[in-house]
Amino acid sequence: MLQTFDETTDPSFGPKHVPLIRQAMAKQGLDGFLVPHEDEHQNEYLPAANDRLAWATGFTGSAGAAVILKDKAAVFVDGRYTLQVRDQVDSGLFEIRDLVEGGVPAYIEIATGRGQKIGYDPRLHSPDALHWLRAAATKAGAELVAVNDNPLDQAWGQARPSQPTAPVVPHPAEFSGEDSNAKRARVGAQIAAKGGDAAVLTAPSSIAWLFNVRGGDVIRSPLPIGQAILNKDGTARLFLDPAKVTADLPAWLGNQVRLETPDDLPAALAELKGQNVVVDAGQSSSWYFDTLAHAGATVIRAEDPCALPRAQKNPVEIQGSRDAHIRDGAALTNFLHWVATEGQINPPDEVEAVSKLEAFRAATGKLKDLSFDTIAGAASNGAIVHYRPTERLNKRTEQGSLLLVDSGAQYLDGTTDVTRTVAIGEPSAEMRERFTLVLKGHLALAGIRFPAGTTGSAIDILARAALWMKGLDYDHGTGHGVGSYLGVHEGPQRISKAPNTVALKAGMILSNEPGYYKEGGYGIRIENLQVVTAAAAIPGGERPMLGFETLTMAPIDRRLIDRDLLSPDERAQLDAYHARVLELVGPLVAPDVRAWLADATAAI
Repeated sequence: MLQTFDETTDPSFGPKHVPLIRQAMAKQGLDGFLVPHEDEHQNEYLPAANDRLAWATGFTGSAGAAVILKDKAAVFVDGRYTLQVRDQVDSGLFEIRDLVEGGVPAYIEIATGRGQKIGYDPRLHSPDALHWLRAAATKAGAELVAVNDNPLDQAWGQARPSQPTAPVVPHPAEFSGEDSNAKRARVGAQIAAKGGDAAVLTAPSSIAWLFNVRGGDVIRSPLPIGQAILNKDGTARLFLDPAKVTADLPAWLGNQVRLETPDDLPAALAELKGQNVVVDAGQSSSWYFDTLAHAGATVIRAEDPCALPRAQKNPVEIQGSRDAHIRDGAALTNFLHWVATEGQINPPDEVEAVSKLEAFRAATGKLKDLSFDTIAGAASNGAIVHYRPTERLNKRTEQGSLLLVDSGAQYLDGTTDVTRTVAIGEPSAEMRERFTLVLKGHLALAGIRFPAGTTGSAIDILARAALWMKGLDYDHGTGHGVGSYLGVHEGPQRISKAPNTVALKAGMILSNEPGYYKEGGYGIRIENLQVVTAAAAIPGGERPMLGFETLTMAPIDRRLIDRDLLSPDERAQLDAYHARVLELVGPLVAPDVRAWLADATAAI
């Protein structure tokens, strides 16, 4: 499962393709073309056939964009990928720019001119994104032009991989916890409450959740690529490539779901003439809005009606996540034991660490896939958020350094995501201080109780306060939603500085991952997943409260903790967590590992 090839030398990617794209642009009278990372389904992780940005530029990160003009080009990435993009992209051909600060719209303003036609594929851009791109082009005197034939796809030609056809299989009630008929009925009622007659669903995670199916079209996520139209009465039309339809799927879906092919979709959208149709402008591409408008339907811009109910896990899904995290915690504990023993004598390099951790997960016999490519950053590489080791960048751990490992797994009963930072040799006093400040924030967020209606942005400060008091911070969100044997990144909930209006509700699973990164030195992150639950009543309390139950079960490196920086309550909280790790994980590991775990989780 681990991708050990070095993408920087993969001949299927890279700058040699830019002239081919420009030739295809010229045939359509275009002066430029926009290349987003997202595909037709706004996926974060892409099938090989849809990884257009990688084919055009060589950049393989999970977020980015490119603009290819007649005489120049630029690639855009965020702060997570500043090292990777310079390693993978020819800077003589592509100007490397920031995706967040100004991004593509700012570049269009300065790089395009009056009368130029800049093409875009309406299947790849959301209406919200196009609004800003079109405004920038107008300001520059240029024009955005929708194309029916993507010039990049034309240039790719027969070398382009085939679309994935992984079987779509039932996801039974023992894991889903709710019948698809019941899901469709309650989501249909929400569509009606918004004044809609139907909703168009294009997000693979929503299709997988709503119909209780799973697939394998999207790397690191058990998702089927397809589309659906859900009517307010709960009946639906599901559009899947026939090659993916297994023999038992029609019976599983039942007679309220009509199975059709993607070729049937345009005609089905045309049949919505005169109806009010809910479409998510952040999840669905501009093509759907244009097609529905042309058909005479009234589009209601609203969030994907599956997003919020999907985020609120039911009791079966929550118990499945608990079980998955205990199993995954045993695998991670075996890895941490290996790092603490053999790894201290013969310090591993990053690729060795990644392979070893995956082997421990595979040994559970339950692993379906990783939930993302493992991040293992030794020493200064750990300071690069979302760094991923390749053969070229691979660094060996050294005595007196830190190793940051962010990893996760896909199991039928749950999706995991966990980060641990461990010391190789003796850590410095500064490392211990910064680690403990991060731990204080992690504990504060794990232990908070809050009233209904509280959003993630309201509690984000808890994870940062100890760092702020020392003039420190980190430049990423504190928590993202996580699916139930679905995507490792799931909305609409999140914990971050950025304002948001989605209240945290019981059943939502989020990460708790504050960090600290010293450029050129080391990185620290502590990440557990936690589920929102009803908090126990306390004497004198006047309002019902919500809180978090920690799901991740793995020891936190006590060698990196400055005990004196923790309050008595914080020490008690950490000790209680470690006691639970020993109780639940200890029976699943070998005696020598259990003995090590007992010491690693001893009271501080």
